[in-house]
Amino acid sequence: MAEITTVARPYAEAVFKLAVAQNALGKWADLLADMATVADNPDMRAAIGNPKLADDVIADLFLSVLKSSQDESAKSFVGVLIDNGRLALLPQIREQFDALKSEHEGVAEAAVVSAFPMSDADLAALTATLEKHFKRKIKPTVRIDKELIGGVKVTVGDEVLDASVRTRLQSMATTLQS
Repeated sequence: MAEITTVARPYAEAVFKLAVAQNALGKWADLLADMATVADNPDMRAAIGNPKLADDVIADLFLSVLKSSQDESAKSFVGVLIDNGRLALLPQIREQFDALKSEHEGVAEAAVVSAFPMSDADLAALTATLEKHFKRKIKPTVRIDKELIGGVKVTVGDEVLDASVRTRLQSMATTLQS
């Protein structure tokens, strides 16, 4: 996985620089999301990996199924990916582009794991608390894990804030065993 990330990074950085230069971060984010979805489709993966298909055929096929409109720079980007055998890396390129975009905009991604579904008010309150703690805008993604028993576990970058009941119980058990 690290190797794929390493190979995808220069493409993500290049398209990010292009998007900044064009003042079109949102447009490129949407386009890359569309491209990543198409590239991840099993039928498209089969076409991309088919050595009998010429590069221009793959490019035409790929561009024809995109929902987003493409300008010459987008078509050129797809061409570069095809020429270098990297079209299948679009999901990883998109992921890294989104991270660069978030950093550029001062936004941090927060993976919130909750024992139970959170109401909009609870999520808004948690987000406000996290924004104060991290001193930046937070974009939360919530996932449910009933094994937490209660509470939440939040990961922002390399930092983990664990306020789950499961962790507290494990900590108490360790203390009692000492």
